[in-house]
Amino acid sequence: MKPPQRRIAREWALRALYQIEVANKSPEEALEEVLSVANLEPEHQEYVRDLVRGVSTLHATELDPLIEQFAKGWTIDRMAVIDRNILRIAMYELRHHPQTPPAVVVNEAVELAKKYSTAQSGRFVNGVLGGALRQMFPQQEEPSEGEG
Repeated sequence: MKPPQRRIAREWALRALYQIEVANKSPEEALEEVLSVANLEPEHQEYVRDLVRGVSTLHATELDPLIEQFAKGWTIDRMAVIDRNILRIAMYELRHHPQTPPAVVVNEAVELAKKYSTAQSGRFVNGVLGGALRQMFPQQEEPSEGEG
């Protein structure tokens, strides 16, 4: 079964954010590179742009402090590059894409962590985002790590 287009868009956004952080590229340069090779529909290309620009603009002032609040005992700098960017994407979506169900955001982030990071990353991402969900959306049911 083919993965959903939004999941693929999140993967490309993660690649761009990784380039920004590790290769010191500008958001526009990283977007141009990933979108030149990504075979995405225009609406999903726009989603990649939105995620990368949103995370790039808000990570230091809004997203990172929020992530650290829920990552007990962890600073953003101690986290693996992939993990912190997955958390930034998810936190951005939770805050700025209310049309996306919070459980979907968490499940997608956990799947990205399992695919692109360490064996423990899925659990870590799930724990951080689970804490965020309990505070931000107290009426929502928290997804279990195995969902998605």
